[in-house]
Amino acid sequence: MANLGIGIIGCGNISAAYLRLAPAFKGLEVRAVADMNMAAAEARAAEFGVKAQSVDDLLANKDVDVVINLTIPDAHFSVTKRILQAGKHAYSEKPLVLTLEEGEELRALASGRGLAVGCAPDTFLGGAHQQARALIDEGKVGRITAGCAAVLNHGMEHWHPSPDFFFLPGAGPMLDLGPYYVANLINLLGPVRRVGALTSSATAERTIANGPRNGEKVPVKTPTNIHALLEFHSGATINLSTSWDVWHHKRNHFELYGTEGTLYVPDPNFFGGTVEIGGRDGSLTTVAPWDHPFGKVNQHHNGRDLANYRTAGLADMVAALVAGRDARCSLDRALHGVDVMTACLKSGETGQFVTLTTTCTRPAALGLDEARALLA
Repeated sequence: MANLGIGIIGCGNISAAYLRLAPAFKGLEVRAVADMNMAAAEARAAEFGVKAQSVDDLLANKDVDVVINLTIPDAHFSVTKRILQAGKHAYSEKPLVLTLEEGEELRALASGRGLAVGCAPDTFLGGAHQQARALIDEGKVGRITAGCAAVLNHGMEHWHPSPDFFFLPGAGPMLDLGPYYVANLINLLGPVRRVGALTSSATAERTIANGPRNGEKVPVKTPTNIHALLEFHSGATINLSTSWDVWHHKRNHFELYGTEGTLYVPDPNFFGGTVEIGGRDGSLTTVAPWDHPFGKVNQHHNGRDLANYRTAGLADMVAALVAGRDARCSLDRALHGVDVMTACLKSGETGQFVTLTTTCTRPAALGLDEARALLA
């Protein structure tokens, strides 16, 4: 497969991961990076041996076919819109947009121009989550009827030097970390029918505890404690908790309750991890990991062995463009995820269940051969 030229807009922390991992996949060649801060673009370009350009010049670059949008969430819509208007395919970091109206505008623009839009997260393509998907599809725990998922900690101000945007509308734990959980739920169970939620914030401000702004206060303008109930079209009901008001807990990241047993799924913020099955007889079995290429350890961070294959979703989108098939990290699924998350926040405001206005299909499973085919 011939390489497509990749450009990146946004040269913050996450850009290094894309630049480092893109060469591991077929069909991807990063040719230019851009940022509103030209010094940031030049520094990242020098680090990885690519061209630094202004945003305008990158969008006009005829050697760039697909542009990755790594800007802050509040800019995702406007930047992705500019990418499409420039006649290029777009792949965005999560969340795709902050409102359904923005997402529908992007969908109409992309459709009218014959362009593709993809969106992270792609961690559900990881070996552990695809193995969990296979176990569900094989009926190993029967039909999933209920479950719970939880991402609980005490927020980003402890490690991020400029965490302001995490506490603004468009972020918070639901829209910042929720996409990993919602994307995996769609992967495992399909689309959501309706949601209800309770939302709150423990404090009106946070104190930065890292970097040059250490001790500075930042305002909290979005809920930091969201507990939601999701009803799926399959009939399953899932409790999803996302909170930055928790100092310590013992909850599992993911538990799915089936008619024949329980499936324990690892943290969907990562590609790998251990899958376990609890049987009717009370037994707990660790499932032997299969030989999935996106489950193999390839990174060591803070004393942890990690499987990190960020960019897999982009590689799958590029392969889908060439093959004329549906991309797994598609606009429709990303927009449905936005619908789920914003409906949870709306339910918290109104005290009412919210029926979703979008739907999608489950993404195709990514088996061993399909995953290997994406690697260089």
